[in-house]
Amino acid sequence: MPASKLIAATIAVAFTISAARAESACQTVSFKGEGYTACTYAQDDEAKLETFSLDARGEPHRYFFHLQQQLASEGKTLVFAMNAGMFDDNQKPIGLYIEDGKQAKKLNRRSGAGNFHLKPNGVFFIKGGNPRVLETEAFAKSGIKPDFASQSGPMLVINGNIHPKISENGTSRKRRNGVGIDAAGQAVFVISDGAVTFHDFAKFFRDGLRTKNALFFDGTISGLYSTELQRNDGFLPLGPMVGVYKVR
Repeated sequence: MPASKLIAATIAVAFTISAARAESACQTVSFKGEGYTACTYAQDDEAKLETFSLDARGEPHRYFFHLQQQLASEGKTLVFAMNAGMFDDNQKPIGLYIEDGKQAKKLNRRSGAGNFHLKPNGVFFIKGGNPRVLETEAFAKSGIKPDFASQSGPMLVINGNIHPKISENGTSRKRRNGVGIDAAGQAVFVISDGAVTFHDFAKFFRDGLRTKNALFFDGTISGLYSTELQRNDGFLPLGPMVGVYKVR
């Protein structure tokens, strides 16, 4: 087996988690000279994967520790969290956002500047406990009514292909985070350990993790909360989040 395929296969095996495990399993790996931290989530009755935007007062959580405190007051323990989509000056989503089946923001299909509008963008959503990623127009045509959803952009990988507007020669390097769906139907949340290009990031999802669809969440402000790694980023205000919690 060629070395590149061996590396990809090794990484894929490293992130395969038994469906019986109720946890977010995080590991740090190197792919083509860049470091990444990836947390693979498998849904079951003990751990729940959801999106989060507003607290009990109707204000954005903004920081992971606020989300942790909110969940703690409800008898829940946050074990993983990541920022999950772009937001306005008030830390509220600029694209589709659904929480507990309630739509707070409709699907955004407008054109404009910035990464969100580098079409096709896409939607990360959860339906019946199953996470998925679809590009925006495919999601619109599907008629799916998710339990949870957050729209962001651009897509990184679309049906096994890197986004056509993401150049292999791109020079912009930033810390980035996003999500892909692996062959087992699990959500793989990734944050780069340092600054990487869009193409390097997309290639890690496609060739390293073998995800057929992956979505960019954000760059620069990207953060990760993980009790497993004893890590709590997010020193700048964040918008929508995705998290895994356990009920005590």
